[in-house]
This record gives sequence, structure tokens and C-alpha cells, in this order.
Amino acid sequence: MKNHTGLVKLVIVGIAVILLAAFSLKPILNNINLGLDLKGGVHVIFEAEEKPGEKLTPDTLKKAVAVMRTRVDALGVREPIIQTQGNNRVVLELAGVEDPEQAVRDIGKTAQLQFIDENNKVWVTGKNLKDAKADLDPTDNLPKVHLTFDKEGAELFHQASQANIGKVIHIVLDDEAISSPVVRDVISGGSAEISGGFETVKEAETLAVQLRSGALPVTLNLAEKRTVGPILGSDSLEKSIKAGIIGLLMILIFMVGYYRLPGVVADISLALYGVLVLGIMSLLGFVLTLPGIAGFVLSIGMAVDANIIIYERLKDELRHGKTLRAAVDAGFRRAFWTIFDANITTLIAALVLMYFGVGPIKGFAVTLTIGILCSMFTAIVFTRWLLKWTADSVKNTWHYGV
Repeated sequence: MKNHTGLVKLVIVGIAVILLAAFSLKPILNNINLGLDLKGGVHVIFEAEEKPGEKLTPDTLKKAVAVMRTRVDALGVREPIIQTQGNNRVVLELAGVEDPEQAVRDIGKTAQLQFIDENNKVWVTGKNLKDAKADLDPTDNLPKVHLTFDKEGAELFHQASQANIGKVIHIVLDDEAISSPVVRDVISGGSAEISGGFETVKEAETLAVQLRSGALPVTLNLAEKRTVGPILGSDSLEKSIKAGIIGLLMILIFMVGYYRLPGVVADISLALYGVLVLGIMSLLGFVLTLPGIAGFVLSIGMAVDANIIIYERLKDELRHGKTLRAAVDAGFRRAFWTIFDANITTLIAALVLMYFGVGPIKGFAVTLTIGILCSMFTAIVFTRWLLKWTADSVKNTWHYGV
């Protein structure tokens, strides 16, 4: 029994990994969000309005995209597509949004904040705003937005309150008065509140997000909006999953048939690899798109390739007469830099795509990056660990493909 301890350990670990994959795969997949091409969503085109005396430039559109992206991130929408189109358009794509109509209104709102007195004098604007937070008023338990101004804004607000005691100061958002409080005392400290116009806390939080992200540098009018259905995406997803399962089964069978016992080790490592990649994607709240699936499939190929390099080195060492343990150590040592170089060059390319890419391209790069890191761990650490166990129990080189 002592001579078969390593083989018993291999069987136990194999069963544990298979059970882990079987019981964790469904909850992991349920926690992964699907992208616009798989789940559907909304596709919107905004057209910038060039007002008299204002010059619409590419830089203006870039600033508008940056503000919109901040708002989308704050609203919790995963992996949106926000990009300029032509000289005066911004394209927005959101996947899996519960209320797409409201989301589009919130993201595309100009959010130009002004404090105006009864004589239409503008005292303070949104450019002096430092922070905005939604809260509940302790006196009546109604939603409100607490505003904090920068040093210049605090001084201007102090002057405004001093000059308008007993009068109304209108809080105006996009040329619409949302609150008109009467000034009772001189207000110092650089803070103000917007209250009385919110039905829910979510409304107050949305306004706070819009104000924190800053006003859009240009007015964006809705030019086109369409709902993207998931029918084509669901069909593509089903075919991709089916193709992936067939391809994976063929790989698993090939590894066992050609490399024998190391092939079994590789299959166990690949099962763990799949759980690791999908688990990390689930924890990160990753949005899966068709390019993301492509990145996952590509990383599976790289994981298999790493095992093949190791096993071919192992077979070569055995043919030169080394003992099994020595061949395992030498095979991993010689294969390490080949695997490392191949993965690092691909990782660099993935990081470049991640930095410069948007939407599905970025999703592909993120999936590929996670896959590369996990494949290096499973091939270099986990596979080596399992092979050393088998080398202690199974000495016949035929079982190692020689």
C-alpha cells in the first residue's frame, strides 16, 4: 500500500476537483453577468448640440464621455460601451439594465447646477462643487442631497446668503428650479442642501451622482435609441457553449490517450483551471461577452499547451535514461522558461488591449489575462505537485508515454 500512496492521493485530489467543479459551476455561472451581445440591453446615440458662441471640438466630446463613464460606474452598470462617433455623436450601450429608459435619462442629463437669486444673478455654479451626497433629513426622514463647495464656492455662497437674507435663492438644474429656499441666516462653511423634491432616496442618489461627476460640457440630445434583443446572443451563447464542451472533451480524451498517466494529471489540472478562472470572473462581477468567451477558450489552449511542453520534456528526459523523479524535476525546470516566455508575451499583449480597448475588446483582454495567470499556476505548481505523487507510486515509463 505504501508504494501506491501517491496514486491514492492523486485519485482523492482528482475526485475532490471533479466534485468542486460539479457543485460550484452552476452558482458561479449564475453570478456572471452577460454582455449586450448575449443578454440584450439598450443602444443609444446622443447628438451634441452646438450652441451659438460655442465651438464643438473632439476634446469636448472626450470630456462628455469621461463624465458619462463616471455616472455609469456610479450607477453600477458593468462594462458599458461609451465612445464618440464622428464629430458630434456619442454612442452608449448598456447591458442588463432593469430600467433602460431611466438609465439613459440619468446618464445623458447635462446636470448644470446654478444658485440664482430673485434678480436672476448667478452666484454659485456646479464648477465650485466639491462633493454631493444623498442622505435622509433627520427632522422629517425625507431624502435630501448635501452639497459641499470648494474654497471659492464657499466664499461665493457666503456672499450670496449675506446679500439675500429674507429672500429666495433658486437652486437651478439645467434651467429648471428644483428647490427655492428662503435664506434665513448668513451661511458659512461652504455647504448647502437640496430637499423637498425627491420621492425616493434613489432619486436623491442619482442627482448626487450627476452633480459629483460634473456637468456635461455640452448638451446631448437623444438622436437614436433601440433595444437590443438577446435572441441572437442566446443562440450564439448556446452554440459557443456546445462547441466549447465538445472541444474540451476532445482535448481531455487526447491528453489521456497520448500521454497516459500525465494526461490524467493534465485533465485534473484543467478542471481546477476552469473553476479558478470562472470563480475569479464571478468574484470580480465580470460581464461575459462573445469576445470574452473567445479569450477563455484561447486561455484553455494555452493551459493545454503548457502541459504538453512539460510532458514532452519529461519524455525526453526519460529517453535519456534518467530516473522518474529526476526526469520530472528536469522536465519542469527545462520547460519553465519556455512556458514563462510564451505566457508573458501574451500577457503583455492582453494588458495593452485592456488599457487601450473598450467594451468587448477589454472583456476579451481581461478574460485572457485571468486565464494566463491561472494556467501558469495550474501547469507549473499544481501539475508538478500531482506528477511527483504519481512518480512515487507508478514507476513504469510506459504509463508516462515512453
